[in-house]
Amino acid sequence: ERIGRGSERGDADNWFFETYDVPFPPGKSILVARVWALGVEGDRLTPTAETRNGDPFDVKARAPYAQTSVHPGFLLSPEDPAFVEKLATGKAPWQAKALEGYEFKDPQVAWGTGANVILHGDRMAWGVESGAGEGWGPVREIAPGMDERANDANPYHVLRPATLPPMLDEPRQVGKVRFAADIGESGSTAKIPIREAENQPGLAEAWTAALQSGTPVAVPANSRQRILIDLENYYCAYPELTVSGGRGSLVRVHWQESLYVDDKAGSKGNRDEVEGKFFINIWSHDDGTGDTFLPDGGQGRTFSTLWWQCGRYVEIVVETGDEPLTIDRLAWRETRYPLEPESVFESSDPRMAAAIPMMVRALQMCSHETYMDCPFYEQLMYIGDTRLEVLTTYALTRDDRLPRKALRMFDASRRNHGLTQSRYPSRVLQMIPPFSLWWVAMIHDFALWRGDMAYVEKLQPGARAVLDAFRACTNDDGLIQAPNGWNYMDWVPEWEGGIPPDGNFGVSSVINLQAALVLRQAAKVEEWLGEPDLAHRNRKWADHILDRVREKFWVKSRGVFADDLAHSRFSEHAQSLAILGGGLTDSERSSLKRSLLEDDDLSRQTIYFSHYLFETFRVLGMPEEIQKRLEMWYGLVENGLKTTIEHPEPTRSDCHAWGAHPYFHYLATFAGIRPKLPGFEVVEIRPQLGSLTSLHAKMPTPRGFIEVSVHDGKIDVFVPEGIRGNVIFDGEKRQIG
Repeated sequence: ERIGRGSERGDADNWFFETYDVPFPPGKSILVARVWALGVEGDRLTPTAETRNGDPFDVKARAPYAQTSVHPGFLLSPEDPAFVEKLATGKAPWQAKALEGYEFKDPQVAWGTGANVILHGDRMAWGVESGAGEGWGPVREIAPGMDERANDANPYHVLRPATLPPMLDEPRQVGKVRFAADIGESGSTAKIPIREAENQPGLAEAWTAALQSGTPVAVPANSRQRILIDLENYYCAYPELTVSGGRGSLVRVHWQESLYVDDKAGSKGNRDEVEGKFFINIWSHDDGTGDTFLPDGGQGRTFSTLWWQCGRYVEIVVETGDEPLTIDRLAWRETRYPLEPESVFESSDPRMAAAIPMMVRALQMCSHETYMDCPFYEQLMYIGDTRLEVLTTYALTRDDRLPRKALRMFDASRRNHGLTQSRYPSRVLQMIPPFSLWWVAMIHDFALWRGDMAYVEKLQPGARAVLDAFRACTNDDGLIQAPNGWNYMDWVPEWEGGIPPDGNFGVSSVINLQAALVLRQAAKVEEWLGEPDLAHRNRKWADHILDRVREKFWVKSRGVFADDLAHSRFSEHAQSLAILGGGLTDSERSSLKRSLLEDDDLSRQTIYFSHYLFETFRVLGMPEEIQKRLEMWYGLVENGLKTTIEHPEPTRSDCHAWGAHPYFHYLATFAGIRPKLPGFEVVEIRPQLGSLTSLHAKMPTPRGFIEVSVHDGKIDVFVPEGIRGNVIFDGEKRQIG
């Protein structure tokens, strides 16, 4: 019986240990832990030019980028000291053996996720989970468990209690077979299109029965089959394959988010369609990402992977030798953070409701032991992504454990100059200075939406360090010169590497206006913490930046801010951040509003940064403009997407949860439910319906659920006891609470 899959992902200074309550029955019990570690120094995969599309960082260890450690090992201690001698590692007579049969292979395009496996059944230690088999021997003690009180110690893991609940680990008997056929010689299937004319209905029915009811599938000797399974939703899951017989056979289980229209992996088309399409990877042009199982001929052999895989489509290739193979069972164990919606949103526009499952599923698939930018390619928690994921989480559920961990880990990532790393945990260093500013904004968001000011107070020294690091980048003109690092802002096609004009080495209005916005947010936090002097300092600097931006970037003839000092480039980003940052005159604000509506030469915000444009339209009282931009999300639903994508087509990733942010705006903008003071002590409810004629929203808050209903030009509001504030609707303002 599996107890758990710990330990929760962290870093060497935050090595989270799990605690399990195990009800041992009377008599003899056996505890077995499978310990695995990838990326030991010198243990490298062979680099290929295609692995990272020419990126010089081709050479990489086998471990996921997000997995950081000091050394492999296993640590267990009972909470009751009376059982230390019987159970604790270093005390009790634990035994160990090396598990053979694991071969590792490059995940190719899934470059951040860690090595995939080839499992050799003839060398596997079958029954090891019950302590069976030979080869057990004494363990080697490496290091004791330690906390921060350790003295004169070598590099070690600093132990901390896990902060999250166990990840979801539930069986899913899902999927339908879209294609099944006997195929020819061994080799790649990447260049072989899926053709309905070649589908064998009888074989497809047999595999469908295996998926849906567990009926065994008999695969004849000396045959080769190709099966394409549509899971009909996006899943992160451990595959579980139980087989009998088939010595010398091979079962390859590969995953894709979508099939491609051509064999160059250029575009994906409608995600529901498979006819004539290719199960192929971008960049490497190989046949998917996944694992291979090699049966040994035994009965009831269950194969699974060390780490989960993900996607919507699964391709299974079965090759048999001289023995037939029986597929006894094929199933999936879904894994993710147990994030479930508690909120409600309904409206007169059915398209809004139709897009909710896609946005919620994207957030679920990018929520694990950390948030993730994407599950398929990187599995890394980036600050820019995470801020939007966290805001959406606040609108979705009362559970804020994952947001708390994200804030804490980004604080732990800070370097000696004060800036956070762009993504963390990560064993590969990357700096995106604008993301450090968004971490400061995340602290403001947490204070406002959840109100735990004691937690905020612990994070605020790091926020101050980030702002001081940007202050150190101020040039003689009083503007922020591009900080060292990748100053990514948005995947705008005309911005090289997502960097705004002059954002690489020069002076960018976009970066300066972002800093001014975040400084004002940080000032609010300082006020809430009882630090008026620090609040004044932040506001004074924000005013100073805005004055300098006016002087250097304002184009009077157009009434807009340029992106660059040469006044040759313009973007929605600069205008939006200027409006959100405040401090503008009525004339400036009116002019920027006109520009956002009428200027065709502004670089447009893409899926990620659209959140800030939506916030801008909210501030301007223009919900109809948000509705226009939501057409892109409605198009995703029509195009068969089950999750939100990374950037406008053609997209690399079909699952990027930064695209789930419209759900936040459903409740916080259209229904207009927003806290005015930390933790919803004071709330403002200001619905902005645009073309909607009705809506009903229910939002979770730390103080209970707030409900807003608008029908026939009338509004009904319910707020829990202890919340006060205002309702502003149809030109009228009334107090509540």
